[in-house]
Amino acid sequence: MSEGTATGTQEFWEEFYQDRDQIWTGKPNPLLVREAAGLEPGTALDLGCGEGADAVWLAGLGWRVTAVDVSPTALLRAAAHADEAGVGEHITFAEHDLAQSFPDGEFGLVSAQFFHSPVSQEDERTKVLRRAAEAVGVGGVLLIAGHAGWPSFIEDRHDVHFPTMDEVLDGLALGADWNVQTKDAVEREITGPEGQAGLRTDTVLRIRRMR
Repeated sequence: MSEGTATGTQEFWEEFYQDRDQIWTGKPNPLLVREAAGLEPGTALDLGCGEGADAVWLAGLGWRVTAVDVSPTALLRAAAHADEAGVGEHITFAEHDLAQSFPDGEFGLVSAQFFHSPVSQEDERTKVLRRAAEAVGVGGVLLIAGHAGWPSFIEDRHDVHFPTMDEVLDGLALGADWNVQTKDAVEREITGPEGQAGLRTDTVLRIRRMR
């Protein structure tokens, strides 16, 4: 893991993860499972790996995973999760503020699952996703999942913009070398922090680099 001066982004996410001993369920993101289960394992890059569930799942399928996050606390938990699952030797964890630095190499799968941040500008997200596309090797897949909006039990907050799939694609500006294999909106049932029943729509793009 790299060391350096903490950024505002790192401070935000460190506080986020240190607030509780465990934030996420420990299960991989369903849209990752849906879209990546049938891919031939190779090298994978997990952007914003959090507590490591996606990286552990991929490693369990035979992928060699580079998993990055801006939060040292999240990375320590992810590494512990990987060791407990017996796949620690198949995952390299690295600390990156992706707006400032990015892992080296090319990958057969680059995964950005729910890559939203309240402390990052939208143009920063677009730049990171463009850099993610550059890291996909020929024949590889860029997989981007995101929220389409707030859950149904939350009133619309106009201070937050959730990019549409077309906006993501326009921002990527990928060109003829790429093929959009999945472009889908998926509605799911969720339960709010106070037990509210509701719905939320997520989006997923699976884009393969053809040459």
